[in-house]
Amino acid sequence: MTAVKHDVFQAIADPTRREVLRLLAGKEMPISEITAHFPISRTAIAKHLQILSEADLVNGRKAGREKLYRLQPEPLQELKNWLSFYEQFWNNKLSMLKHMVENEGNHQLKIVKPATNDEKEGHS
Repeated sequence: MTAVKHDVFQAIADPTRREVLRLLAGKEMPISEITAHFPISRTAIAKHLQILSEADLVNGRKAGREKLYRLQPEPLQELKNWLSFYEQFWNNKLSMLKHMVENEGNHQLKIVKPATNDEKEGHS
């Protein structure tokens, strides 16, 4: 039976794995240090690291008795390329919002402060 190879999209689908990637963006870490950031077991983190490794997003190297993991950001380019197509929709929405704000900027909202008891009774 062959091992299932995960792609970048599957790998980043899980919030824990996204956080692991964020942690590893700063420096290499052993699994014990990564695990300390999460309320889950070392075994669960090892499974997440395995998926990230299968997607070529992390790499581990032996350093003494430990294995240090580091981010390999190159596969994220595939994600960036895919998302870049959809930027046109975000940019269009932002342009529309900018246009609305600029054209309706002359219409100021008047904030009405509730009257105090003295003002309601006619006292100054």
